[in-house]
Amino acid sequence: MSKVVIIGAGGVGGVVAHKCAMEREVFTDILLATRTVARADKLAAEIEKMHGRKIRTAAIDADDVPALTALLLAEKPRLVINVALPYQDLHIMDACLAAGVDYLDTANYEPHDVAKFEYSWQWAYQERFKAAGRMALLGSGFDPGVTNVFCAHVMKHLLDEVHYVDIVDCNAGNHGKAFATNFNPEINIREITARGRFWENGEWKETDPLSVSTIFDYPGVGEKKSFLLYHEELESLVKNLKGLKRIRFWMTFGESYLKHLEVLGNVGMTRIDAVDYNGQKIIPIQFLRALLPDPSSLAENYSGKTSIGCLCEGTKDGKPKRYFIYNICDHAETYKEVRAQAISYTTGVPAVTGAVMMVTGKWKGAGVFNMEQMDPDPFLADVAKRGLPWHVEER
Repeated sequence: MSKVVIIGAGGVGGVVAHKCAMEREVFTDILLATRTVARADKLAAEIEKMHGRKIRTAAIDADDVPALTALLLAEKPRLVINVALPYQDLHIMDACLAAGVDYLDTANYEPHDVAKFEYSWQWAYQERFKAAGRMALLGSGFDPGVTNVFCAHVMKHLLDEVHYVDIVDCNAGNHGKAFATNFNPEINIREITARGRFWENGEWKETDPLSVSTIFDYPGVGEKKSFLLYHEELESLVKNLKGLKRIRFWMTFGESYLKHLEVLGNVGMTRIDAVDYNGQKIIPIQFLRALLPDPSSLAENYSGKTSIGCLCEGTKDGKPKRYFIYNICDHAETYKEVRAQAISYTTGVPAVTGAVMMVTGKWKGAGVFNMEQMDPDPFLADVAKRGLPWHVEER
């Protein structure tokens, strides 16, 4: 039915490639393109062995817009799935516009030199995509992504107005390493060490990094200390949820992880600005990234579960109601299926579901869209069958 180009062959890219290859009727031709083609070739060989499906590979620098445009013009895919680094989002969007191809990503753009991520840069593409008759779907991962769609489901089926939302994210898994990050270390550490931020009564409020915490009882996991962070889905949900009074995001971290992060920060290893070393300029966090385990290498011995969901409170027919909608995912099970840990899996599977929505026409439009702007029903039906079943509790 459709050709798709996947850009990026990291942990999430691996899940996307596996899952697209398993969806034979929808994705009839798959090209996996990345800077290091040997990594893509290794993944393609794994997919052929596990699923009996051949996918093609190509070397591409996603920051080279003319080269990427030429590749897309030659391939003529129905869709580009961007699972490269967030720094590259705008270049890939530029190439998609130049080649007349729809676009999907899992994380919003952030510049190299500032630890700041927001949708403003990508929302600025609205008129260009609309004029071209092309669709760009932003944040089709889990959070952002499924959490946005959970909120849309609550808004469509359970509450007339959504007043309070707490998005809660727990990884209760164990990879056996003293310190490692579950996705790109540079992006992960920049996100966690940023100031906390939440929206309340019509304005944004800030907190010191990791200074606000609460205990939350996660289904399938139990009570865990959770820290208030800023996360990008808050920015779009503030715009799109009716009657919202407050929205926050919480994530769990183990004591060992936090202690390592504190020490690394104290000695300057999380800095994103260049320092002089033996006559050369190096960026400490990029050097740290080279020392830490590749997130995709954690998968084989990972145990435990993730538990992620949205606690939504509001009114239905004038009466107060509260619902928790969530997913539980098992690290060991995801490794068996696609050789990935659950963090990569919970991001990669929704990317494939979003791609299915677009290429089958269940989601369509011209312009730039966030997940909660689309009909939640077909997405949630598909993502559940694809490996991420979800549950609703009235609380």
